[in-house]
Amino acid sequence: MGKREKGGFWVGLSAAVFYPVSWLGKRDYRHADKLPTEGAALLVMNHVSHLDPASDAVFVHRNGRVPRFMAKDSLFRIPVFGKMLAGSGGIPVYRGSSDARNSLSAAHEALRDGKLVLIYPEGTITKDPAGWPMWSRTGVARLALDNDVPVIPAARWGTQRIWNGYDKKFRPFPRKQVVTIVGDPVDLSAYRGKPVTNQLLREVTDLLMSRVRALLAEIREEPEPAGFFRAGGKRDAAEG
Repeated sequence: MGKREKGGFWVGLSAAVFYPVSWLGKRDYRHADKLPTEGAALLVMNHVSHLDPASDAVFVHRNGRVPRFMAKDSLFRIPVFGKMLAGSGGIPVYRGSSDARNSLSAAHEALRDGKLVLIYPEGTITKDPAGWPMWSRTGVARLALDNDVPVIPAARWGTQRIWNGYDKKFRPFPRKQVVTIVGDPVDLSAYRGKPVTNQLLREVTDLLMSRVRALLAEIREEPEPAGFFRAGGKRDAAEG
């Protein structure tokens, strides 16, 4: 691991809180060397539990980087936690409002400044009954295409066994294994330079999330499903 990126007071405070939280699980990091040690990068991950940000922040920080999370704007209004999130470079995501475009602008700026931006394209904890990544928002594709930076897929599994966001059950004991695996950068050269249409954004989004899903299948040692779960219980089989 190279020299650790400096983070300042709020990053230090976040680390003091998140590291103990991450100890709830038995951490297993795989291929962490594929995470860039410096320079801009877009880290694309799945989302299965409210513990994911703490787990993922520690993973990234232990590898010398400070993650800039793209997170729902409501999280920034939570006392103390919101201050920690904003102070450590978090990027609020506004949906259904005139501020929605500002979310991507802030992420673009972070990438231009050489930061590592971490995004959960699903936008919330997956609603797939089996925990696979669900149909995702296309903002990740716009970020990936508009910035010539490494786009790194990663998956994490196990946090949902500690804290399940849907049945609200917290099961810290016995300690569960939490596995994080990093994949190779996704080659998007075939898509760059093309007119940015909704179809192109959907194709790139599905490509990125299919790589995340494949990594999750590797962790789970299970075959991955075809397509992505959508509202109403349907599964979209069309992918890029």
